[in-house]
Amino acid sequence: MQFGLSEEQVLLQDNVGRFLDDHVPLDRVRAYADGGDDADIWAGLAELGVAALLIPEAQGGIGMTPLDAAIVAESLGAHVTPAPFLGSAVMAPTALVAAGGHDELLADLAAGGQRVGIALGEAIKRRNDASVDVRDGKIFGKSLFAFDADAHQYLVADQTQHLYLVSASDPGLERTPLTTVDKTQRTVQLTYQGAEATLVSSDKRVFEQTLDIGRVMLAADSLGAAQNMLNQAVEYAKQREQFNRPIASFQAVKHMCAEMAASLEPCRSMVWFAGHALAELPAEARVTACHTKAHLAEVCKGVAKTATEVHGGMGFTDLLGLHYWFKRIGANRQWLGAPEFVRQEAAILQGLLD
Repeated sequence: MQFGLSEEQVLLQDNVGRFLDDHVPLDRVRAYADGGDDADIWAGLAELGVAALLIPEAQGGIGMTPLDAAIVAESLGAHVTPAPFLGSAVMAPTALVAAGGHDELLADLAAGGQRVGIALGEAIKRRNDASVDVRDGKIFGKSLFAFDADAHQYLVADQTQHLYLVSASDPGLERTPLTTVDKTQRTVQLTYQGAEATLVSSDKRVFEQTLDIGRVMLAADSLGAAQNMLNQAVEYAKQREQFNRPIASFQAVKHMCAEMAASLEPCRSMVWFAGHALAELPAEARVTACHTKAHLAEVCKGVAKTATEVHGGMGFTDLLGLHYWFKRIGANRQWLGAPEFVRQEAAILQGLLD
């Protein structure tokens, strides 16, 4: 029995990594954070087949697995890549394929020509001042923190966990940019004033599958970001000198780096298993996705904090840009359910809570 990535998965990881090394350096991330767009990055990733990963071959895709998508998500997180991967390549295709009957849109997504944002928040945990209501094919209310400010359409969930598609160009939809700590992922508030809502699915299981894979991808993204922060901390410790020797030679710094590595390495297996479970172990998929999202959020938060401390005062400067990874991890921790919330959900699924 072999535990690890296949040759094809290693090749996928290498190809995506090389593309991101060449096309998404830190200066490119800064340009996006300062108001630029990610169109060129997404077009390049689409040419590599990233947009088509989870779409069946019959609809113009590649037909790969959630584990393959998690491998890509880890690379994207390592480069804090501004791209609509979570919505357009993962969650929207998962919902559309599971629901059936959306071949044309799936083909457009596979080619990178369409972007579908995600607005599931109000079906996960309703806020006091936000709600989504669909009546006679028209949608009313608002969704907070919807992914992808530049999407052509949005996959929206109401309180009953029914999924709908809403066009971004509909006059009944208003998009308001929201400010978050993470400038590598843009979110918006969607205000619905009678926009056309096309039903995608009324099956709760489709919503759950879409949510589960989104949580695993966020965990994988955080894993990549935390691993990069660890790598940067180790390299910095090797070069930074105090008392005429590298700080990497100090026992305290060695322990900090070793503890980061020891806490992070098991997370990779956890993410891989979660991706595997989504396709092969449906009975375990939901609980595994919850535990993976919660555990990675906590571990990666700790790694981000410690890696910044290893850099000393330089860790807080924009010159190094370490804060992009730090904030990405912090934002991923909250999207689609904070650790406390998803642990409670896992406890309910396991019969430990009512």
